[in-house]
Amino acid sequence: MSESASVHAVPGRAGRDRSSLPGWLAAFATVTIWAVWMVGTRHAVTNDLPPVVVGLLRFAVPALVLAPIVWRTGLFPKGLPPLVGLALLGSGAPFFLVVALGMQFAPAAEIGPLLPGTMPLFVALIGWLVFGERLGRLRIVGFGLILVGVALIGGRGLLDPAGGAWRGHLLLLSGACLWGIYTHAYRRCGLSALQAAALIGTWSLLLLVPFGAPKLATALANGLAGPVLLQALLQGFMSGVLGIVLYGFAVDRLGASRAAAVSPLGPVLAALIAIPVLGESPDAVAVAGIAAAATGVALASGVLSPNGGSRNHP
Repeated sequence: MSESASVHAVPGRAGRDRSSLPGWLAAFATVTIWAVWMVGTRHAVTNDLPPVVVGLLRFAVPALVLAPIVWRTGLFPKGLPPLVGLALLGSGAPFFLVVALGMQFAPAAEIGPLLPGTMPLFVALIGWLVFGERLGRLRIVGFGLILVGVALIGGRGLLDPAGGAWRGHLLLLSGACLWGIYTHAYRRCGLSALQAAALIGTWSLLLLVPFGAPKLATALANGLAGPVLLQALLQGFMSGVLGIVLYGFAVDRLGASRAAAVSPLGPVLAALIAIPVLGESPDAVAVAGIAAAATGVALASGVLSPNGGSRNHP
């Protein structure tokens, strides 16, 4: 930081706030895509298509659309540390299969609190334990409120081991941890959002083709072309390209912890949309969870902190 920037602190902060606006818009758009993705994936893996087929559709579209980028960078981009590369790829096929399998066990109402609801907690924990990132008191309080909020939104079903739902709980939490690792890896990989999306999509497609292609052919032969096309649009374009690019852009503009702190709005948004669309009004406990999560997001994002929630760069 230059000396003049240090002296004129107020104008500098105003400039950061203006430059952060596109990042916040990208983060909120990503959350909306995630909310739609959760509903669509849950429906697909419990009704029409096995997880490996949905995963194949998820990564085939971005791999094909972004193939020119991989052609330029190669399957092993120069300067990318091997461990960082593995951490990036963990958000591809491994993340999707773990989460999709978890969705087969866990009730739909618990997916939001356990997946996007806990992502910022894993991001913060990894940042603190591995990279020595410091969190202000307000942000710590915010993460605590997020934890309370997602537990309330999930309800007592989160603690009920009957029916094997606990398997889904563990798998979804594992998926959230994988995404937390990816968030920090992306900040340190030196790749653009499109380059990262291209790399993840290509490697994931290569891993899934041997297992998913035969089952995809069977699904098409059984008259499931409609669900396949719908999932190709939802998984491939919205989640596979648009979602990753927007999230990467948000991380670039806001920093890892601030970008991930918006993710608990996913289950909150789903709960609010369910009122007019599904006629499902949340009970008093769920309303309290929505309020706690929303407040926690505001605190954890750092926007209410004295320094405006500056980035925690290493």
